[in-house]
Amino acid sequence: MKVVIVGGVAGGATAAARIRRLDEQAEIVVFERSGYISYANCGLPYYIGGVIEDPEELTLQTPERFFSRFRIQMKVHHEVTAIHPDRKTVAVKNLETGESFEESYDKLLLSPGAKPVRPNLPGISSSKVFTLRTVEDTLRIRNYVNQHQPLSAVLVGGGFIGVELAENLRHAGIDVTLVELGRQLLSPFDADMAAFIHSEMRKHGVKLALGHMVKGFEEKADGLDVLLENAAPLHVDFVVLAIGINPEASLAKDAGLALGLKGSILVNDRMETSVPDIYAVGDAVQVKHYVTGEDALIALAGPANKQGRIAADNICGGDSRYPGSQGSSVLKVFDLTAASTGINETNARKSGLDAEAVILSPMSHASYYPGGKVMTMKVVFEKGTYRLLGAQIVGYEGVDKRIDVLATAIHAGLKATQLKDLDLAYAPPYSSAKDPVNMAGFMIENIANGILRQWRLEDAAGLPRDGSVTLLDTRTEGEYARGHIEGFKNIPVDELRDRLDEVEKGKPVYVICQSGLRSYIASRILEGNGYEAYNFAGGFRFYDAVMNDRALIETAYACGMDK
Repeated sequence: MKVVIVGGVAGGATAAARIRRLDEQAEIVVFERSGYISYANCGLPYYIGGVIEDPEELTLQTPERFFSRFRIQMKVHHEVTAIHPDRKTVAVKNLETGESFEESYDKLLLSPGAKPVRPNLPGISSSKVFTLRTVEDTLRIRNYVNQHQPLSAVLVGGGFIGVELAENLRHAGIDVTLVELGRQLLSPFDADMAAFIHSEMRKHGVKLALGHMVKGFEEKADGLDVLLENAAPLHVDFVVLAIGINPEASLAKDAGLALGLKGSILVNDRMETSVPDIYAVGDAVQVKHYVTGEDALIALAGPANKQGRIAADNICGGDSRYPGSQGSSVLKVFDLTAASTGINETNARKSGLDAEAVILSPMSHASYYPGGKVMTMKVVFEKGTYRLLGAQIVGYEGVDKRIDVLATAIHAGLKATQLKDLDLAYAPPYSSAKDPVNMAGFMIENIANGILRQWRLEDAAGLPRDGSVTLLDTRTEGEYARGHIEGFKNIPVDELRDRLDEVEKGKPVYVICQSGLRSYIASRILEGNGYEAYNFAGGFRFYDAVMNDRALIETAYACGMDK
């Protein structure tokens, strides 16, 4: 059996190695257009910022090492220009010599990846406008930084690459402005959770121009003007575009393979395309979202690796199936860690799901053990069924392990109420006897049993101030004095039982505290004394962070960037 693979990196290189492990006799040829067959995509921004110093560290495998261990022909700087399914060949061009030839196959695997979106804007061909996708892109940006010692940059796009690169350019001492068309960074997060990420970016000197569209670029003698719609130009030394990617599926299209979203390659759960003996994996393929079942494009290394393994199994006669992509991710944002899995509340509602969420602010480990830090968790579930839909966490240590537990729970089909039953490891330096994941489960069970009734951030502005409801802040007097929501009366929770005569009977009571715990206790006191009480999801800490962020975004929008 002869297998030809188009593209290396996560999907193609993984598939090649797996095929060899399953079939020692197979002839395997990999054609890679770039000079690198397996490299650390996710490490590219960290080389630009100097965190990773040796470019060799970005290369996970070389063609020589691959051949030595697996006897696989890895042909770099070879571009496949056409597929001929009728005669089971591909047309190949050697980019170093210019030679063109055809290569036959019994099985063909496409792993072409995706290409950066590069809109046809005025001035985009400037040598000071870069994209970041490959090792070669990384080296170009790093060389530019080393040679020209730029002082300022604009990053266009607020996804993973834009946020990571912003941190790394700041690490290199460069003044950074991040321009994003949407009103928030990192679309896997809801806007309220993104507020904590925005705050961390600003704290480290990154200026945010949210809600702005780039119209073009103008070269100047001393740099580059970035032209914004309805705002003054931004004058900087260079620009990096990170506004998204499109599937690299031109080969598939020209060969008549069925296509999906944004021209992606359509595959089934065996990673088979519409043409026999042709498989496809990675960023170029359309998959099913594991939570919603909807068609999706999810460009992450983890799914690409799994798909490569599944395709390899099936090429070798197996029957492996890809269940869909869940979109689990984790990101370093300066000192913060931000992670998500499944779908957020916004997208759940767009998909027609009746979504609800709990928001909590647990410590990373036992509060009495030194060094614990607060994290903010948002767990999204479906009303009525309590099906887990997704989760987002922003914090410091311990974020990654909690998101992995929640990702596993979603994959296993656990209900949100079952999070309380998970038997998770505990020692004071690492967790609490009631782990944050368990706590989320307790809260959701309380909602299911009618013990907890919530009010949410989006309800705040609409709460009547005409006396028809009672608005109650149960923090200490000192906390209340440092900031509170207009119209809320302060009765500390520990004084509430003795001051119930100050809370009028027959009216709903909307309760808030700093994190949601004391107000929950207050709600139970009120309910036990005949009141109808609603607890604020997230507490004043959450409310204050989100409202401050919204105010900063609105103020900055008027002038094009944060000040």
